[in-house]
Amino acid sequence: MDFSEIINYKFKNDQILEEALTHPSVGRKYESRAFNYQRLEFLGDSILNMTVSEMLFKLFPEDNEGFLAKKKVALVCGSTLGEIAGQIDLGKFIIMAEGERQSGGESNLRNLENTLEALIGAIYLDSGIRAVKKFILKYWKPLAKSMLVPPQDAKTILQELVQSEKLPIPVYKVVEQSGPAHKPNFNIAVCVEKYGEVSARASNKKLAEQKAAALMLDKIYKQKSES
Repeated sequence: MDFSEIINYKFKNDQILEEALTHPSVGRKYESRAFNYQRLEFLGDSILNMTVSEMLFKLFPEDNEGFLAKKKVALVCGSTLGEIAGQIDLGKFIIMAEGERQSGGESNLRNLENTLEALIGAIYLDSGIRAVKKFILKYWKPLAKSMLVPPQDAKTILQELVQSEKLPIPVYKVVEQSGPAHKPNFNIAVCVEKYGEVSARASNKKLAEQKAAALMLDKIYKQKSES
């Protein structure tokens, strides 16, 4: 089956689809810049986060900020993107070097996550926000509706994960606190032995810690999928 039939979207510009599906291992260039999914991935990540946030805001009018944040973390994490990429058989359509393919590139979670975000960016550039929202809602809305109870918080998952590897518990620290008292902004970092440090911002300390923990989980899962 043709890829456009699978995703129920026909590209006007085939080149932008090709760019979204091209892995960096191919080493192609176009007008002196790299021709691969990385730039579109950057764009698609922002569009996905915005659309999922809006979707959750409308679907769950009774949820507070913390519940919405937990659901969003679960919906945009690498494992969820990998699940949706599997639904559309994305791996077999990724254009990659033979060495990457032979090393399991078609099922590599990072490749699937990056390419799916790039595909979102490509649909947006090809047809605009309405078309890309339609695509996102088709796959993410059923998952969101099944979240009647917020998923387990990222901090708890992270702590259980590192303890299962017999590592010290994650360490959280305030990198920066800015803004007026009525509208503060926290930048919180979390450090995990063997995996390094990541940071995230939010309007309160607890939410920033949750976001940082979610980023660390994604980092750990990516490293595990690559090893």
